[in-house]
Amino acid sequence: MTVSTFEPSQSISVSEKAAQHIAQEVAKAGGDLSFRLYLQTSGCSGFMYETELVKEAKDGDVEFQQQGVSIVVPAKDLAVLNGTEIDFVTVGLNSMFQFKNPNVTGECGCGESFSVTEEA
Repeated sequence: MTVSTFEPSQSISVSEKAAQHIAQEVAKAGGDLSFRLYLQTSGCSGFMYETELVKEAKDGDVEFQQQGVSIVVPAKDLAVLNGTEIDFVTVGLNSMFQFKNPNVTGECGCGESFSVTEEA
């Protein structure tokens, strides 16, 4: 398996609230897990964020530490995710991850999917 290391030119940040939530979920699941953020082709605008807790990075993933948690991202998704801030917010009664991605150029009406320019 090949796992790349994080390069400073590839930037994904995690807010303190998101890091706390990820750490809590990792602890509930038994610890020693990484938070994996990846893209799915989906929805009416093109891409959708997906997350999961994983024991090991997959082949071709980039792994790095942010705020004390392990973050894993497929190398193929880094161009689109570069500059993204992962936050954890509460809206009304719902708590969820929020992704602030500077590469997003459009979103579908329901907010489930997004598009980026061809250069990303």
